[in-house]
Amino acid sequence: MKTLVGVLRVMSLGAVTGLVSATAVVAAPTASADVVAYLVNVHVPGYNFPNAEAAIGYGQTICDRVAAKMSYAELVNQVKADFHTTDYYQGGYLINQAVNELCPAQIWQLRQSAAGYIPT
Repeated sequence: MKTLVGVLRVMSLGAVTGLVSATAVVAAPTASADVVAYLVNVHVPGYNFPNAEAAIGYGQTICDRVAAKMSYAELVNQVKADFHTTDYYQGGYLINQAVNELCPAQIWQLRQSAAGYIPT
């Protein structure tokens, strides 16, 4: 009888451990937006957003365009036009900040779209 009780305890411990492991996988954190980090990173000369709402709103339009599978080249050109610049790095930086901080679930889509892009 002691052996059966010992086996049941080991099986119960194994079942609990498995349940805890499964719960940990299910409860793993997902990528989430970090609006504060985005605002800090785009509060630099060159963008001149009139306020935080405008900066966040613009960043969300970038996220929407990435989600709609707009090509990276077209996205960069639109951002450059919106900010009246020919500087690829200014446009690329804003795109990177928006996707990384406001819609990290779109990072893979952005990477796929940007593969092979050469700044012009």
